[in-house]
Amino acid sequence: MAKRSRRFTVEDLWRLARPAQPALSPDGSQACVSVASFDMEENKASSKLWLLSTFGGEPRPLTEAGEKDGEPRWSPDGTRIAFVAKRDKDEEPQLWLIAPDGGEAQRVTRMPTGVAGIKWFPDSRRVAFISWVWPDALGYPALEARCKDRKDAKVKAHVVEHQAYRYWDHWLSDGRVPRLFIVDVRTRRIVDLFAGTPYELPADDPAAHHYDIAPDGREIAFTFDPAQEKRFDHEYHVVALDLRAKRFRMLTKGSRLSHGSPSYSPDGRRIALLVCDLRRSPVAEARIALIERETGRMKAFPRDWDRSVNAPVTWDGDSASVVFLAEDRARTHAFRWRLGEKLPRIAALGGTVTDFAVAAGSVCFVRNTMSTPPAVYCTSEDRGERRIDRFNDDVMAGIALGEVREFQVRGWNGEKVQMWAIYPPDFDPRKKWPLLHNIHGGPHGIWGDNFHFRWNNHAFAAQGYVVVCVNFHGSSSFGQRFLESIDGEWGKRELADVEAGTDFMLREGYIDRRRLTAAGGSYGGYMVAWMNGHTDRYKAFVCHAGCFDWVAMFADDVWYWAPKELGAYYWDDPAKVDRQNPRARVARMKTPTLVMHGLLDYRVPDAQGLAYYNTLKAKGVPARLVFFPDENHWILKPQNSRLWYGEFFAWLGRHAPHGGKRRK
Repeated sequence: MAKRSRRFTVEDLWRLARPAQPALSPDGSQACVSVASFDMEENKASSKLWLLSTFGGEPRPLTEAGEKDGEPRWSPDGTRIAFVAKRDKDEEPQLWLIAPDGGEAQRVTRMPTGVAGIKWFPDSRRVAFISWVWPDALGYPALEARCKDRKDAKVKAHVVEHQAYRYWDHWLSDGRVPRLFIVDVRTRRIVDLFAGTPYELPADDPAAHHYDIAPDGREIAFTFDPAQEKRFDHEYHVVALDLRAKRFRMLTKGSRLSHGSPSYSPDGRRIALLVCDLRRSPVAEARIALIERETGRMKAFPRDWDRSVNAPVTWDGDSASVVFLAEDRARTHAFRWRLGEKLPRIAALGGTVTDFAVAAGSVCFVRNTMSTPPAVYCTSEDRGERRIDRFNDDVMAGIALGEVREFQVRGWNGEKVQMWAIYPPDFDPRKKWPLLHNIHGGPHGIWGDNFHFRWNNHAFAAQGYVVVCVNFHGSSSFGQRFLESIDGEWGKRELADVEAGTDFMLREGYIDRRRLTAAGGSYGGYMVAWMNGHTDRYKAFVCHAGCFDWVAMFADDVWYWAPKELGAYYWDDPAKVDRQNPRARVARMKTPTLVMHGLLDYRVPDAQGLAYYNTLKAKGVPARLVFFPDENHWILKPQNSRLWYGEFFAWLGRHAPHGGKRRK
């Protein structure tokens, strides 16, 4: 085996391919995946489709012409692959078809408002899709004219009266809503299923899992917010549309739960969907429910399984089990629940499983771990698990990564919390090393066993830091009680857990207490600002897109959510809010801080970062601002990312020099 000696760099990170969205052929013999790649010099991404054999052999590219080829979907008869592609920089993504054995792709739609979230009908003749349209602009000419008017308009003002008017990095102010359409792939005729009705899909990232098509092709079930004033924290319901009678009926009427992501069983007898009790908690766990189509009765599962289910839920071909993703103790597995069994079983083991497809008794999935970039695998009962791609082998060849260890730390109130530690490739426990806390966002997220592209722990460790990631109280995947434990007291338990992680590492003997640092983004950015007002033992902080003031955070895109977690609106109980507010601790802040933010961040508006930076400057605390006018909550452009990492490394190096030092 060749010796691995080269350290992992940011350039290596951006050379890595990112496979996603696997689709299996009906017989399970082939997988089609979308693979994104990045060009540092061109400063952009592109993606194309690749065909992989689940029995072995070399992958081969299926498409070449597009910049963004994704969402591959195999036709039920196995003769064609539908996909969404953007082939013209001035045009919205459209629906295309290609034969599995290659050849020229054929364009199906010319939808002025674009195509997304595609699914085949069982007859292999029609495809359903989602498009954002103006409800009163009926037909292609009307949509095209409205799009042209919008593009040519000299006034770009946003005028709204509704509550949910922004989402992450885009405005929801032009009157468009996400609707379902059907296109006949032979005649190219398109039908708006919601024309003349009040129905629309949820506006928070509408996707293919928000609807499903019955196995006889006569009905579509979809997720819907019945409230006249739409909002992303509402209770959703599932509605069925009889395509022949053009009749809508709410399948979950009368239920006090929130419902979504319907999935028909192949035999047509049941619909699986996700339900959660938002009246009990704004972060209630999602469970699977089954609706018996003949009787309409609904039963939720699994009451004795303390984990939350992620969409989509996919049926096995025998209609006897469903497959889904769920987090469990900082890992994400694909689980299979067989009807009648009390608990699900692991169908595809994480690290972190991000996408999967099911066909012919096989599960094809994409997995990454803390030390391995995304790769494509296939597993079945008769053949076991096998990797079927080699996309990133050349990039990773010769790179030495440090060891990853997992610890249990006694955190707040002596309760156990999980912590990762990632070591430099040349780590020597006889030396003293600087410590870097990498604090996750959320707060109800995790630092999972995953290969993160925006905050890559091996890129940090390769600079000569021991990196630790504490899954503090409030983190997901450790049970609902742990998740909800921070409600109304943000910062308290999380700080105790992070500090316990520092103390644990100091007791290991190889951490230099004079070179302690911490960094975080979003809620992790809130945490380093919170730490700045509570302790001065850290030599430097990095705050990316961090929450600085919960009062001013009322300008964010989901302003109605944080008060539920904080326990009060700021005008009802300002003292309670300030007990959780970094701004209220400004008098004690003295640690040098690098503040980074994006102008297009509507989840944590850019004024949060600017106010924090200005405050530190006013107090005479060393601070540096890196501001991206063309980025949102995340840094997504390759050259911006290179600058981001460079500033990150330079700031830490200035205040807590990297590398191991001999003990005196």
